[in-house]
Amino acid sequence: MTSKVKPMNLLTMWTQPRLALGLLGGAALLMGLGLWGTRSQAADPKPVAAVKPALTVSTVQAMVRSIPTVLAAHGNVLAWQEASVGAELGGMRVQALHVNVGDVVRSGQLLATLASEGVQADVALARAQLAEAQANSADAVGNADRARALQATGALSAQQIAQLLTTEQTAAARLESARAALQAQLLRLKYTQVLAPDSGTITARSTSLGAVVGAGTEMFRMIRQGRLEWRAELTSAELARVPVGTSVVVVAPGGAQAQGRVRMVAPTVDAQTRLGLVYVDLLGPVAPGKTPLSASFKPGMYAQGSFVLGKSEALTISQQAVVVRDGFSYCFQVKPDGRVAQVKISTGRRVGDASAGMVEVLEGLEKGAMVVASGAGFLNDGDMVKTVPAPSPVATAAPKPGTPASAL
Repeated sequence: MTSKVKPMNLLTMWTQPRLALGLLGGAALLMGLGLWGTRSQAADPKPVAAVKPALTVSTVQAMVRSIPTVLAAHGNVLAWQEASVGAELGGMRVQALHVNVGDVVRSGQLLATLASEGVQADVALARAQLAEAQANSADAVGNADRARALQATGALSAQQIAQLLTTEQTAAARLESARAALQAQLLRLKYTQVLAPDSGTITARSTSLGAVVGAGTEMFRMIRQGRLEWRAELTSAELARVPVGTSVVVVAPGGAQAQGRVRMVAPTVDAQTRLGLVYVDLLGPVAPGKTPLSASFKPGMYAQGSFVLGKSEALTISQQAVVVRDGFSYCFQVKPDGRVAQVKISTGRRVGDASAGMVEVLEGLEKGAMVVASGAGFLNDGDMVKTVPAPSPVATAAPKPGTPASAL
């Protein structure tokens, strides 16, 4: 006898308690397995990728070094001495000009020639008058000699003898006068050639070809021996710090540098500005073999300079390590974990240029701290970096003789 199995519906399940409990238990088991799998995944997470450095930078160590102590100042570049060259004859026409502005001349060199036809005629006349005076003098001397020889014989009266002797003296005086007149005309002929009174550089020419110049009229102006000086303006307190002979580095507006030495300190101070002048001789360019001094420094220009007053110890870092943000100076110190910390610092003296120089750190950094030397401008506080050593600033930024050190 076969029995038919009836399909179970929801009503049947609810009417059979044992079957319902079994189904509920299975569902709970499945839910428990799902929660366990989720917890297992949470307990065993996948490995997280390591933080990559933001930038590869070079580092330098803050070190104590000896750097120059300087005094910064400003002033005018002027000629050491100027010479005014003019005509010594009046009413003469300029026949030729042999130099122009900017020419370097030597002492005694011909600068200009004045028309000399009239003077040459005067010279010829003076020579003729001298010849006449010489003939008259010779005749008078002969007569006087004969009178002296006959004086003892009584052939000539005393009056005649005295007259002949007087004529001799008069002829001699006229001869000397004729000679002096010839010398004066020869001197006038010499003055038709305008010569340089000293070696130097022509800075101005105030005449032209064919012009008629008067006596004493300036024709040329020149810088004696081509020497320039820088007249620095210092306060009363600063004047006492600069003795004669102090080394100076003067910087032209174009950036060229010149070596200098204090020649003289002004004995007075201007009553209006309360500033005194220090006269500095410009000796030559800092870097030999480069642009000559006269090409970079011109009389009348305004220049800045630094008086080198000695040396002192200071904590320094590379100038490249300093970043200016919002008007303040910062550097990035490298921490042991490879991250950087932005440190606010106060700076002082600088030595060398911006690419290979050093800067004094007054406060904000300790000796021996490692700071970012290059690439600091691209970093932010807390960035991870990869570091490589940088060349020592001592080798790359050590001041050469005459290198300026400016104070901020």
